[in-house]
Amino acid sequence: MAAKVVAQLPEGDDWMYEVKLDGYRALLIKRDGQVQIRSRNDKDLTATYPGVASAGKRLHAASAVVDGEVVALDPQGRPSFQALQHRGSNRGHAIVFYAFDLLHLDGRDLTGSSLQARRARLAEVIDGSGVLLSVDLEGTAQQVVAAVRDLGLEGVVAKRKTSRYVPGDRHTYWVKLKLDRQQEFVIGGYRPRPHGVDSLLVGYYEGRKLRFAAKVRAGFTPHLRRDVLVHLRGAHTAACPFADLPSSKVSRWGGGVTADEMTEMQWVKPVAVAQIRFVEWTADGHLRHSAFLGLRADKDPARIGREP
Repeated sequence: MAAKVVAQLPEGDDWMYEVKLDGYRALLIKRDGQVQIRSRNDKDLTATYPGVASAGKRLHAASAVVDGEVVALDPQGRPSFQALQHRGSNRGHAIVFYAFDLLHLDGRDLTGSSLQARRARLAEVIDGSGVLLSVDLEGTAQQVVAAVRDLGLEGVVAKRKTSRYVPGDRHTYWVKLKLDRQQEFVIGGYRPRPHGVDSLLVGYYEGRKLRFAAKVRAGFTPHLRRDVLVHLRGAHTAACPFADLPSSKVSRWGGGVTADEMTEMQWVKPVAVAQIRFVEWTADGHLRHSAFLGLRADKDPARIGREP
C-alpha cells in the first residue's frame, strides 16, 4: 500500500502521523523459521541486509508479514538514503528495519482489520526483536510538521486509524507530505566522462511516453560517478528513449538537451531509477537545481510518473 502525495496533511482524531522514512520499502516475512526481505518490486533483499533478517527471526510469531522500511541511520540517529546506497563506504551507519504495519500473523490475514488494531498487534510481535517501531507522532498536524521540519527530516505520513490495508494502491487512507522536494525518476541516458558519468538524463512517464525532466550533475562523488557508470553499462542502447528530445532550446536552468548535445549522450534503456532532490519544477517542465541522491532498486520504472 502506498501513500498519496498531498500539499497539506489532514487533521482530526481519526488520523495518526509518522515520520516519512528515507529508505527502501520492504516486507519482512517470517515463515517456518525462515525469514525473507522482499522489496516493493518483489526483489529478494535477504542476503543484502543480514542484520535485518536476523532480527526478523526473533519476531514473536511462528509466521508473520511485516510492512516497513530498511533504513540507514547515521551516528545521530538520522536516516540517510545515500548511506543506505553506499553502506560499504559509510562507516558508523546502522542498517535497521522500521516496522509500521502487520499484514499477516500466524496464518491470519489482517489486511481487513483497522490500522489501529494491526498496529496494536505489531508492537507485541516486534517487541525486543531488534525490529524497530515507526512510532506515532503526538500533536496536531501543524505541530508534527513543524517538529519534523526542525529535525531536517524528509516528510510526514498521515494514516487513517480506521483504515483497512489496500495492497498495491496509492489510497487516500494514507497520505504523505514531503518537506523537501524529491522523487524518483527514470534514467534514460547520461553524459560520459573518462572515469564515470558527468550527468544523468532523467524523466518520468506520461502514459507510455517517457518525458525528459532534467540533466542532473550535482550530488556525485568520484566514487558514485564510477558506480553509476558500472550500473548502467549493461543497459546501453543507440536510441534516445525520451519522447520530447531534442529540445528546441535550453532553458536558463539548463533543463533542455539540444540536437548538438544529443550527440554527446549515451542513451540507456529505461530500466533504472534514481532518487533526485530538486528545488522546483520550472514553467517548461524541467527540474531546477537538481541533485542525485542514489539509485533505487525497489521501484518499477514503468510506474514512475510526475508527482504533484
